[in-house]
Amino acid sequence: MRRILLPLLSALLCACASTAPAPEAATAAAAPVAVRTAPAATDSSRWELDIQAFEREDAVVRRRPGSIVFVGSSSIRLWRSLDTDFPGVAIINRGFGGSRVYDSLHYADRIVTPYQPRAVVFYAGDNDLHEGRTPAQVRDDFVAFVERVRAAAPQARIGFISIKPSPSRAALLPQVREANALVRAYAQQAKGVDYLDVYTPMLQASGAPRPELFLEDALHMNRSGYAIWADVVGAWLGKL
Repeated sequence: MRRILLPLLSALLCACASTAPAPEAATAAAAPVAVRTAPAATDSSRWELDIQAFEREDAVVRRRPGSIVFVGSSSIRLWRSLDTDFPGVAIINRGFGGSRVYDSLHYADRIVTPYQPRAVVFYAGDNDLHEGRTPAQVRDDFVAFVERVRAAAPQARIGFISIKPSPSRAALLPQVREANALVRAYAQQAKGVDYLDVYTPMLQASGAPRPELFLEDALHMNRSGYAIWADVVGAWLGKL
């Protein structure tokens, strides 16, 4: 009997060993399944509080169809003489400092198109180039902005104020000239879009930026700088 039982017991032990999972297989079976996460929100969200402040103003001050919306970066936000520079014109200032072209695109449905503007004066681009975006990206983002505005306000005329030659960013002047040239070429063939050249009158005869047009930071403009902008934009508005 012992001679019969011992071989049977040995066979059973071998069978159990062959069916046990290998350590690697057990580890693989226990590995957690990767969980997909949603992509990060665009960094345009950093200006959400500014946009909400504009919307609170809209709740108090009636929106004015047929107005002129000025939108873009700090050069628009700091243009505090708009009402006196363009008397008799219904102006809505929606500049938010540090913004790029694609930030105005991102918020256009909240701070541009709801007003059903007669015209839009747009300025941005130097922050984009400073952060490493290419002249072609600046042009493409502006084209997308125009298309977004036109989808909701097809009658609106849009003027792109050329990127200014800031002394503090003189190293970027080649990219500034290229971006301006690309936008100018687009405006020449796009219906209802105009290129407003402030770049040229803000240069010395040597081609260098005129420092007397800027504040101490050599980036933002003083009253003399804005006087040039007012002349260029005013001439454009007079033709609308």
